[in-house]
Amino acid sequence: MLGDEEFSDTSFGDASFGDAVGGGRRTRRALVLVENLSVPFDRRVWQECTTLRDAGWTVDVICPRGSKRDTEPEAVVDGVRIHRYPLRAATGGPAGYLQEYGSALWHTARLARRVGSVDVVHACNPPDLLFLPALWLKRRGARFVFDQHDLVPELYLSRFDRGEDLLFRAVRALERWTYRAADVVLATNESYRDVALSRGGRRPGDVFVVRSAPDTERFRPVPPEPELKRGKPHLLCYLGVMGPQDGVDYALRSLAKLRDEYGRSDWHAVFVGGGDTFDAMVELSRRLGLSELVQFTGRVPDADLVRYLSTADVCLSPDPRNPLNDVSTMNKVLEYMVMGRPIVSFDLREARVSAGDAAVYAPANDESEFARLIAELMDDPERRAWMGKLGQERINGPLAWRNSQRSLLAAYAAACRPRARR
Repeated sequence: MLGDEEFSDTSFGDASFGDAVGGGRRTRRALVLVENLSVPFDRRVWQECTTLRDAGWTVDVICPRGSKRDTEPEAVVDGVRIHRYPLRAATGGPAGYLQEYGSALWHTARLARRVGSVDVVHACNPPDLLFLPALWLKRRGARFVFDQHDLVPELYLSRFDRGEDLLFRAVRALERWTYRAADVVLATNESYRDVALSRGGRRPGDVFVVRSAPDTERFRPVPPEPELKRGKPHLLCYLGVMGPQDGVDYALRSLAKLRDEYGRSDWHAVFVGGGDTFDAMVELSRRLGLSELVQFTGRVPDADLVRYLSTADVCLSPDPRNPLNDVSTMNKVLEYMVMGRPIVSFDLREARVSAGDAAVYAPANDESEFARLIAELMDDPERRAWMGKLGQERINGPLAWRNSQRSLLAAYAAACRPRARR
């Protein structure tokens, strides 16, 4: 059974920390497996790769190709070698995801054989299938670091609304096998760590919190551009993926209530990003009569993203409460904070952990209250400025990437300790 043959001794023992992270007698090699996004577009994965590179590791990545960027089959970027495979995104519900994941798994195994021997295989979910090529490498001497970006069972419940059916039970089994196969687990926040300890049965010394954090060199405010407001006094901004669980529909209905219930049309809203529901959200905006007030940009270059965020008066985080969102850290919240923007969010556990007083919180899924809070912030520029400053202080303090770098390297040190036989 998975995990019964051996386990890792996570005590630091007599080996030096430098030996564990690449500062010893030979350069160690890590292979990072990603299916959800291309690299370096996946910002968390890229920060991890460059942190390991700077600590002396040789880093390879296997990931899908992007559609408009990261399109080369193979590339070396800033010293990290990236192997990419073609992948068609899932459509049509769970069956589409099974097809996507099967193709990704085959390509990952094929490219892993090409990469050859590594010291650590670092697999990022979703899906919870990458433990299979990780096990193949583990049996050849590699250690397995499981980087849990999402709680896939909660993602399944939140995305498909099918309840705890047969596929849900299969997803839970895959997560359980992944936990058992891993030498150490990386959790994106304390809520995910609690799941690894309780549901995953992991020891506290095996689970390390490595929070996502925006790149403060890449995200820096620039002078606002009033023309982006399309002649309105206020600009509202949403940044992020548009999938079934991301709440763009909640944001649009809240904006319709802002207009209809609160009599406010002194705003222009811009929605930056793409995803499975992009076309459906454009159509919903049209049905709600918001076409003159709401702009959908799709994915934009970083320079344009910074322009919109630097001009925005209020930023929107409309993720509804569901089994996944309540315990997940939203990257958009962190990116709003680094740009010094005030946030309106639904009241989610991890949203409060991340944003604190840099956001105001509507009761979960209450669109009327979400609209009221937008109006309240539009009318209070001093509070907006204070909230923005608080957000920047949090990003540059307790939520800074340098803290997660230490945790990441400690996790690798733990994974690389001599194994103890049962």
